[in-house]
Amino acid sequence: MKFFLVLALAAGGWAFWWVNHNLPLASSTLELTIEPGTTPRGVAQDTVASGVQTSADLLYWWFRLSGQARQIKAGSYELEVGLTPRTLLAKLTRGEEALRSVTLVEGWTFKQVRAALLKSESLKPDSQGLEDRVIMEKLGQPGRHPEGRFYPDTYTYAKGSNDIKLLLRAMHAMDKHLLTAWQARATDTPLKNPDELLILASIVEKETGQASDRSLVASVFINRLRLGMLLQTDPTVIYGMGDRFDGNLRRRDLLADTPWNTYTRAGLPPTPIAMPGKASLMAAAQPVASSALYFVARGDGSSQFSDSLDAHNRAVNKYQRGQ
Repeated sequence: MKFFLVLALAAGGWAFWWVNHNLPLASSTLELTIEPGTTPRGVAQDTVASGVQTSADLLYWWFRLSGQARQIKAGSYELEVGLTPRTLLAKLTRGEEALRSVTLVEGWTFKQVRAALLKSESLKPDSQGLEDRVIMEKLGQPGRHPEGRFYPDTYTYAKGSNDIKLLLRAMHAMDKHLLTAWQARATDTPLKNPDELLILASIVEKETGQASDRSLVASVFINRLRLGMLLQTDPTVIYGMGDRFDGNLRRRDLLADTPWNTYTRAGLPPTPIAMPGKASLMAAAQPVASSALYFVARGDGSSQFSDSLDAHNRAVNKYQRGQ
């Protein structure tokens, strides 16, 4: 009887030691992917196949005896040195997936967004080869132009996630921020709807060289819209040129009509020209009160604002022509 008691105590002691002992790994970092519907035994086998050097049967019985085997979650996990059977099970039941991230930058076009997603590590490129309109259809927005419809931010994702789902998150984030800005809009704004606010915010984003100027930049365009003046903003012309833009904007480009040329067409362009951030959205919704109608870059990132054409011409001579 004593023999069996000693044996049981020894087995219990060894089991306690094992579940808290570091598991040998084939390399310092391993990747383990658990597909939905995988059984606890299959999880144990996949864990060993990933490079965890232990018995799959031992892992399986540990999962079973813990009472948490059915709580293991599908996903992609990173296993690192120092892993024990106990911490492994905790990671799998909490669903502590290995996350990657991609940053969508303020002022980017949809073309740049797609390029960034394509380069993102372990993100399935389900949108690759699809036309923009097809992507928008998959996002539940048929017929809507994709430009500016995604919020610039850093998004985390699990290995094996697809880029369409990430775009959906970014689109919903923009919808939320746009609604907030629209609800906070100035009561006397000439903007008719949230889409117009988004378009103006995208222009403000591209025209602002210094954050402190953003609200005044928005004020210039709001003032021009109120007066029926042409917006005459270079970034819209550049956007309308597409791949024809070679880095130099010439006078003939300003005269070449496109739907986005605000030198030849009155009002706002038909779509946003980039992704605006929160600050640009709020600047377009609540521009500072001013009578400014013009601005010119000073060369240090800031702008000189003017109320009249004469004052603007003097500023151009000073800051652009050095006269």
